[in-house]
Parts: sequence; C-alpha cells; structure tokens
Amino acid sequence: EEAEDYRYFPEPDLLPVEPSREWVEELRSTIPEHPAKMRARLMEEWGFSDLDMRDAVNADALDLIAATVAAGAKAQAARKWWMGELARTANDRDVTLQELPVTPAHVAELQGLIDDGKINDKLARQALEGVLAGEGSPTEVVASRGLEVVSDDSALEAAVDEALAAQPDVLAKIQDGKVQAAGAIVGAVMKATRGQADAGRVREIILQRAGVEG
Repeated sequence: EEAEDYRYFPEPDLLPVEPSREWVEELRSTIPEHPAKMRARLMEEWGFSDLDMRDAVNADALDLIAATVAAGAKAQAARKWWMGELARTANDRDVTLQELPVTPAHVAELQGLIDDGKINDKLARQALEGVLAGEGSPTEVVASRGLEVVSDDSALEAAVDEALAAQPDVLAKIQDGKVQAAGAIVGAVMKATRGQADAGRVREIILQRAGVEG
C-alpha cells in the first residue's frame, strides 16, 4: 500500500498555508487550558489534596471555588463554604449549587467580614441565611440584622463582671491557676450577647479580672 492509493497528495488548487509565528501564538492563547492540567495547577496553588479536588469536581463546585478565590477569598475558605454550608443548603432545596441565590462574590465578601473580625463563623452562617433569603449582600445582612461582633470593651467588661458575679466559684478556680475554667465564663458571656462577643477579647478580660496571665 502506497500513499498514492489513498490519494495522499497536495491539492493543486490550494496554496500552501504559512501562518506567521504571531498568528500561531494568538491562536494558541485562545485554546482553553486542558482540564487535567488545570486541576493539577489549582491543587498546587490552593494546597488541595487529591480528595479535596475530587470532591470539588464531583460536586461541580470547582468553577465556583475558583471564582470565589478570584474575588479575594482564600481557597480553603472558599471550599469550606461551597462544600459545606452551601452544599447542604442545595441538597435540602434539591437544587444545584449554581442555582442557589448566592454568588462567589457574596462568599468572598462573607469570608472577608470574618477575616476582618466583624463577625465570627456562627454569625456568618446567620448572615448567609439572610443572603439566601434575598435580604441583600453579606454586609447588608450583617447591618440589618445587627450581627456584628461586640468588641466594645465597656460592654464586654459589663457582661464579664455579671457572669463572674453569678459564678464566683469559677473565679476562684481561675485565681487558683485553673485557667481553663475561664471557658465557663466565656460561654456565659457568649450566651448573654447572643454569640456576638469577641471570644478572644472576653477571655483576656476574664483573666485580667482574675489577676492572672493567660
């Protein structure tokens, strides 16, 4: 068998195509990244394990996570929201993640509020509920629902003093060196402030009141 048998010969009526290097590079730049190479690159950039990446791909969340990272969130935080709270919500509503009324920009904004110390994880979930309910962006929901963390020292000191007065035995334990007992007071203050107190600052105030170092 020869090439001639299959009529492998140049078409005489067509001129040879000699594309310029510039045109070749321009065309190459329009070709999408191979999915396997893209996943390998993102795994390295994001620090995902094989299991993390597999789960994200299987949940059809990879593009959403990537868009959230592009909007300013860290990859692990983006994965936490899309593969956690939002995945559960989508499952409960029997819809896809893409059909939820929340965007990657919303998720990045929500995580930004946590990173800035304006809300904690518990309050963030309440803010997300508001976003899903159509109440606005995370910042708008936090403002309208009054979810911002209480960081004013005077308010926290008053709450700590009230909790210590109600549990004098705990104060005694802390002063005896059992610093871990402060957790009971932190819990009482968090309950009194509906979870809106800055837990770290509350603990500092408790130890100050007890006259011990953390």
